[in-house]
Amino acid sequence: MGALLLALVFAASLAGFCALSLAMDRHSEDVFGRGSTPGAWRRWLQLGGTVLLCVSLGASLQAAGSAIGWVLWLGALTAAALATVGLLGYAPRRFHWIASAAAAAALLGLLACLLLAASGT
Repeated sequence: MGALLLALVFAASLAGFCALSLAMDRHSEDVFGRGSTPGAWRRWLQLGGTVLLCVSLGASLQAAGSAIGWVLWLGALTAAALATVGLLGYAPRRFHWIASAAAAAALLGLLACLLLAASGT
C-alpha cells in the first residue's frame, strides 16, 4: 500500500496544481485559447484544487508518518509544481488532458486506499 499512497500523493498534488492554475485567467487562455476564462467554474476549480492538495497531504502523512510525511508532501508539491509549469510552458494544448488524467488517477488511488483500509489489508 506504500507505493499506492506515494502515487496518490503525486497525482493529487499534480491535479490540485493543475486545477488551481486553470482557475487563473492567463493560464486558462493559454490552455483553451484567447478569450477563454474560467468564469463560473473559477470557484469550483479553486475548491477542487484545494481539496486535492489536502488529499495529497493526508496520503503523505498516512504513508510516512507525521515526521517524514510533511517532508514527503513538500517534495511532492515541488515536483508537481515543476511539472505543472513545464506543462503550461511546453504543452499547453495537452494540459487539460494530463490534468484530467492526474485527477482520475488521484480519485482512483484514493478509492483503492479506502477500500484496502476497509478490508484490513
